[in-house]
Amino acid sequence: MEGSSSHLDVHNVHLKNMTEVTMFILLGFTDDWDLQVVLFLVFFAIYLFTLIGNLGLVVLVAGDARLHNPMYYFLSVLSSLDACYSTVVTPKMLLNFLTENKSISFHGCVAQMLLFVSFGSTESFLLAAMAYDRYVAIYKPLLYSVRMSPGVYVPLITASYVGGILHATVHTVATFSLSFCGSNEIRHVFCDIPPLLAISCSDTHTNQLLLSYFVGAIEVVTILIVLISYGFILLAILRMRSAEGRRKVFSTCGSHLTGVSIYHGTILFMYVRPSATYALEHDMVVSIFYTIVIPMLNPVIYSLRNKDVKEAKTVLKKNFILKVTFEV
Repeated sequence: MEGSSSHLDVHNVHLKNMTEVTMFILLGFTDDWDLQVVLFLVFFAIYLFTLIGNLGLVVLVAGDARLHNPMYYFLSVLSSLDACYSTVVTPKMLLNFLTENKSISFHGCVAQMLLFVSFGSTESFLLAAMAYDRYVAIYKPLLYSVRMSPGVYVPLITASYVGGILHATVHTVATFSLSFCGSNEIRHVFCDIPPLLAISCSDTHTNQLLLSYFVGAIEVVTILIVLISYGFILLAILRMRSAEGRRKVFSTCGSHLTGVSIYHGTILFMYVRPSATYALEHDMVVSIFYTIVIPMLNPVIYSLRNKDVKEAKTVLKKNFILKVTFEV
């Protein structure tokens, strides 16, 4: 009886330990205060640029009638996604650079992962939808107004969000159904899936498979849509006799291809590989790149060689100057 009682006591202590983690510690890059101040300044500048660039594009598309077509609606949604995507991660990271308390509550970690994965997955689906939009515009220009009517592009955008939320829900539920009974220190700057799996005391084999299969499936489907769309676009380019027409197509599609390549390249490196190859320090840098740096680059990539966006910016600046001059 005494042996049975002691066994129950040990079991109860074990269960107690299994439920003790109520918060996590985000260890981040370094403990060096001077370096943390430098990193704060760098990432604060990046975050400001991200918000100004992406929200500026949203305002530009909404305010200029020449940009009221599906291509720019998609771009506007992408910009709003990037602004939200970065906001889920960056403010907490910036705060942690300046404070000794680097904790995040259990529920805060759940919310951060859910939103982060939702926006990231939605962006993957949206980039595929944007490739389809470019295919229709270039390969079937006479049918563009029919094939990309509001009855088509609105469901495509909605489906991207629904797919992103469902994908995020699966991984968030699977991850936080695990037990965290040991260390609560996450070697990362935000609540990402691999570093959380690394500190779980449960068997994470199923989670690793779930991560590889789901992310792999999304990557295969979305990249395949992009490749097929651009295959048809290439055929359309080869048929063009006008050098100006080819230049316009390249300037329009080149930015999208650049954005797709950078984004999917980092996603594939992060998630679609054997768990044995994970190195949390290196992966932290890569994840910072696609959650913070890419959202900053996208406004530049999509507007740098875009004639319509440049003209809309020029008109907006002129109107602003005239308004200020008139008021003065």
